[in-house]
Amino acid sequence: MAESPSAKRKREAKDGENGNAESQGEGSGAGTFPLADISVRKVLRESARDKTIFLHGQVNSASGDGTDAVVILEKTPFQEENIAELLKKHTKLQLQMSNDIYSTYHLYLPPELNEIKTTVVYPATEKHLQKYLRQELCLIQETGEDYKKITLPFIESQSFSIQWVYNILEKKAEADRIIYENPDPAHGFVLIPDLKWNQKQVDDLYLIAICHCRGIKSLRDLTAEHLPLLRNISREGKEAIVKRFGIGGAQLRVYLHYQPSYFHLHVHFTALGYDAPGCTVERAHLLSDVIDHLERDSQYYQKCTLTFALRADEPLLKKFQEAGRV
Repeated sequence: MAESPSAKRKREAKDGENGNAESQGEGSGAGTFPLADISVRKVLRESARDKTIFLHGQVNSASGDGTDAVVILEKTPFQEENIAELLKKHTKLQLQMSNDIYSTYHLYLPPELNEIKTTVVYPATEKHLQKYLRQELCLIQETGEDYKKITLPFIESQSFSIQWVYNILEKKAEADRIIYENPDPAHGFVLIPDLKWNQKQVDDLYLIAICHCRGIKSLRDLTAEHLPLLRNISREGKEAIVKRFGIGGAQLRVYLHYQPSYFHLHVHFTALGYDAPGCTVERAHLLSDVIDHLERDSQYYQKCTLTFALRADEPLLKKFQEAGRV
């Protein structure tokens, strides 16, 4: 159950969801986290491709007293409106290599053009540290029976808090971030930007549709009775995005995760050209395909085999191993 730096950092840290909490300074108050008092204990993981590094640190200030924290440093995307300033103002070039028509430089920017998105999980538990630690992955092929006998009992045995989801749906939190809402309790949803998207450029557009109906945990719960909800999300979500951001449905990737990172039905909308985290074949299921499968067979997702990856340290993997399914 995935995620690289991502959408649920702020929310999960507050609720401790599945030990996967991700926060932007929840523990100490956003904007007041004592970054200068962090001592780095370990690099948990780094990605040269995503320009991101995950650190295990300890806060050594009087208020922190050696408390663990996870600090995620992520290079932000270029913004078109800043390019002219980036090239012309206060820019320093240092030649690294020159060969015929090709040359390579280090370009040094002023601080205001060299932003690093910094996400903080504080205080961090051992589960948080394990979440971000690089782990081997194992591919699981879960049959319908596996879900009933292994996965569902495991989910029901855990205390996965999704209060942050209800806070959004009830307008108790993040109400100002809602892009669109269909308020119907059975077939409605809210559309909200994912926290991975800074909303400053549409090339990496990323929004989440969260359904109002409670009790639909994942793809596995969907039947033909949910088709009106899914069709609404597909049609109205695309209409809202083209109206607000000018991106048509043919330029959107609309999909569900299995397994999801939290067990309340939600649908991802990303720009088609954006290589979004979690859009790989072993996790993402296109909403159009889901609708098609349910139109053909109401019980499709109760019977089919679904493939997903689990980290080596995840308790669910141990359950599959104990059952002889790995």
